[in-house]
Amino acid sequence: MGKFVVRKVPTGVKFDLKATNGEVIATSEVYTSDTACSTGIESVRKNAPKAALEDQTKRKSTEKIKNPKFELYKDIAGQFRFRLRAKNGETIAVSEGYKAKASCKNGIESVRKNAPASPIILA
Repeated sequence: MGKFVVRKVPTGVKFDLKATNGEVIATSEVYTSDTACSTGIESVRKNAPKAALEDQTKRKSTEKIKNPKFELYKDIAGQFRFRLRAKNGETIAVSEGYKAKASCKNGIESVRKNAPASPIILA
């Protein structure tokens, strides 16, 4: 089972969702309060399992997938990344860069699998 690790940073508080092996699979924005961070975690727990996948590396389509969704994209350095958007369109978690698209997709599946039941750990 994974875990959400909440930690203080100079500008607020943020979380990392870690897989069973300890690798960070998603991270949050910086929140101004512990309460806001907890709300972000609950949003990931709720939205990740049902979020569709919008592959933005494919040829552009006129049809956009509705939120909640994972957006898979290529960054300026050519690495694959994902972001999880809540129903309201807010970005609630982002990934690290992956060299392979398949690895990025595995990261998305890991978030779907780990987020719902992962405990919260204060660092």
